[in-house]
Amino acid sequence: MAKNVVPEAREALSKFKYEVANEIGVPLKQGYNGDLTSYQNGSVGGYMVKKMIEKAEQNLMG
Repeated sequence: MAKNVVPEAREALSKFKYEVANEIGVPLKQGYNGDLTSYQNGSVGGYMVKKMIEKAEQNLMG
């Protein structure tokens, strides 16, 4: 796992991951998730990036 620049961000990112998974209907749970497809896991990561970019753009616009 990559090292976070801000150690406190780890918990926030983990919470965000589960929120996004729930939002897009991926049954992500704590612990083992080997029963999920690569597509499902990739969808969570991709949607997280999309939401972070949207938030950054909003912050830039004021």
